[in-house]
Amino acid sequence: MVKHKLVDEFPPVTRDKINTIINRRQTMKIEKFNFPSQLLMAPMAGITNAPFRALIEALGAGSTTSELISCHGIGYKNPRTIKMLTPHPAEQNWGIQLFGEDARAMATAAAIACEFGPKFIDINAGCPVKKVVGKGGGSALMQNLPNLSEIIVAIKKVISVPLTLKIRIGWDHNSKNGEEVVRMAADCGVDLITIHGRTRMQQYGGLADWEFIENIAQKKIIPIIGNGDLRTASTIFQHLQTTHCDGLMIGRGALRNPFIFLTPFDDGNITFDSIDYWNVIQVFYKLMASHFDSERIILVQTLKHIVWFAAGFNNAAHFRAQIYREKNIATVLQMGEEFFHANAHIQQQNDHAYEGNSDDDDEFLNNGHG
Repeated sequence: MVKHKLVDEFPPVTRDKINTIINRRQTMKIEKFNFPSQLLMAPMAGITNAPFRALIEALGAGSTTSELISCHGIGYKNPRTIKMLTPHPAEQNWGIQLFGEDARAMATAAAIACEFGPKFIDINAGCPVKKVVGKGGGSALMQNLPNLSEIIVAIKKVISVPLTLKIRIGWDHNSKNGEEVVRMAADCGVDLITIHGRTRMQQYGGLADWEFIENIAQKKIIPIIGNGDLRTASTIFQHLQTTHCDGLMIGRGALRNPFIFLTPFDDGNITFDSIDYWNVIQVFYKLMASHFDSERIILVQTLKHIVWFAAGFNNAAHFRAQIYREKNIATVLQMGEEFFHANAHIQQQNDHAYEGNSDDDDEFLNNGHG
């Protein structure tokens, strides 16, 4: 298995751990896809930009997908939108996710997006937030299958890379039409479908319905990726042993634990401690600084990842309150280094990494995600 070129950017203490585990991953070779792992990174608005995708791929993700990108923004040649299409040179297995409601605009955007070299194009038919659904995009497409099929057919005509689709199990408890969508999409030429195990009305609350996902996956209509509530290495490991899915997609779990694509394949002899987390932050900051010109974007992105990674370590709540006051990137990095070194050789407590972070979760939930 070819080593990702960014792995050498990590200090030896972290690099050696990565290299030890990375070749234990289970590959995902199905039809048009050949990924080095069955564990894939979910598209996430405001998060899966090019630097983060490159980072997380180096840390074991089999593939990554851009944050959802408006087909209209691409069509209008909006500079900020075009920047979202631009990959990092180190990226290998990455795709671009588009959202919209108009077949012609989606096809035009897909053709432009392909000029940036993605391995696949993904249609967002799962985002539950009002600002996307209200215009007929995201999970609203699951209520309008004639329009979704028109979008799929239009895009297939203009791209040469595989086309994927991300959906939910349905609109609400009384309208779980996920299998109907899967069959329609397969007939229209979609190559792979990711199913998030919640309805649109659930948003990100409640539990993902993995029984529903597995019932579709075992019918082998089309390659299926399962998504939802995959937040710890133990949970992911258990799913890998029993799933009928061809792969698993991880979202919020990677925001607390950047090593989550590796640890399910560990035999118990390797642990990633706070120093490893800090080493990841340093590489991420360098990637951000080389990709973005805006000091504010670099500051905000680095700050929120430091805070997310800190969850589960000692004194994380106090640290979070203090660092959010800072507006200078040098100070933020210094405070981050001091915090993670103060927790030296301590493992993150995953059972607590999702507690007491309501502000962070609100920010996440209020954005649009694939």
